[in-house]
Amino acid sequence: MAITQSTDVDPFTAVESLRAALDGAGIVLPSLAVDPGSPSLALVDLGRVRADVALRLASALQRGNAA
Repeated sequence: MAITQSTDVDPFTAVESLRAALDGAGIVLPSLAVDPGSPSLALVDLGRVRADVALRLASALQRGNAA
C-alpha cells in the first residue's frame, strides 16, 4: 500500500479509512476525528486512549509489520 504524504488527501476519507481498519483489528479510538482547527493542514486527531487500547494498537501494528 502506497502512503501519500500530501495535504491533498481528504481528511474525512482518511478518518473513515482508519476507523474501518481499526475496527477490523477490534480497536476503537473514540476521539478519532478530523481536526477542525487545521483545514489547510488536513490533520487527523487521533485523540486520547486508555493504556490498554494503546497496547492493542501497538500489537496490531507490529503484527501488520511482520506480515
